[in-house]
Amino acid sequence: MSEPRDAPYPELKKTHTMAHKGRPWTDYKPPPAAPVWAAIEGLGRYYILLAALELDVFDTLQRLGPSPVEKVADAIGASVDHVRALLDGVVALELLDQFADVYDLNDAAKRYLVSDGPATMADLIPVAPGPHENWTQLADTVRHGRPAVPIENDAAAFYVPLVEGTFTTMFRCATRADLKIRYSAMRDPKILDLGAGGAPWAIAMLNGCPDGTAVINDLPCVIDVAAAKTVEHGVADRCELRPGDFHSIDIEPGAYDIVVLGHICRTEGVDGAQHLIERAFTALKRGGRLVLADYFTDIERKFNPHAVIMGTTMMASTEKGFCFTHQQFSEWIRAAGFIDLRLVEPIGFQQSFVASTPR
Repeated sequence: MSEPRDAPYPELKKTHTMAHKGRPWTDYKPPPAAPVWAAIEGLGRYYILLAALELDVFDTLQRLGPSPVEKVADAIGASVDHVRALLDGVVALELLDQFADVYDLNDAAKRYLVSDGPATMADLIPVAPGPHENWTQLADTVRHGRPAVPIENDAAAFYVPLVEGTFTTMFRCATRADLKIRYSAMRDPKILDLGAGGAPWAIAMLNGCPDGTAVINDLPCVIDVAAAKTVEHGVADRCELRPGDFHSIDIEPGAYDIVVLGHICRTEGVDGAQHLIERAFTALKRGGRLVLADYFTDIERKFNPHAVIMGTTMMASTEKGFCFTHQQFSEWIRAAGFIDLRLVEPIGFQQSFVASTPR
């Protein structure tokens, strides 16, 4: 079928009137191809950034300062032409500055991409999408309802670098959460951090509560990251490490002031997420508080693209994982018996439900 006549300059349509040559009401303006090109370029954009990290481009520029490409290429031991093409790609991503053939870190690179940046994501970027090979088989995952290489096959191998990479962001979120939920006002809270990873929430809360104690749980091997982080932050003497599956480990009923479910519910499916919320309720004292952090999609599943794509990422690499809506989580939390439910956002894209057990 032939397409309606397309004007040679469709971008002029909004100003095209009968004062100009032509008949605008008969011209056809096709939809832009920009979303398609954005998807096509997405793979390349990610691997440009990944290559720059693997070659220590950002740390090298931090050490050298503003530099011509020849100096950068010499420092990383690579071809000048190839390094120029890579650096230009990173500039196109708006993650480096370039002026008169001199390259330099911009503010985003200084904050997120150098290894010692205040909110570095350098260790997170390689592992955040999950196993890369799963994305090449996504259609088969959708057909068969299971990824080719689910991370559950070797959970420790995936989660150890992931929790190390996410620690800086999650610790910043957990620390700033005190401004919203005031856990530091508690005198000597007993904290249960399930599926804690590197334990950013427990550590932040113990930093804010000098007399508090924490039980920290995660899988064997993964919990070693938490052990190292609690030593690094000087709170190890107030922590008990409890390795095992968070669905089945022993948890003392009515013993805790705070239970943290930090970015674990989305790996567990509907039944698993509800079970964790119910376990948290049982573990809390009267008036105790649940902190449930995750990526929540909006009810239409289209106005929060970050959470929506995270849901696709979970589907691509886990056996049961999906992201769920704010409404679903709020219904599950209330159904478990919690009251005084509210949503806080300590830093951008990091939201947490906070709720209490009845007194």
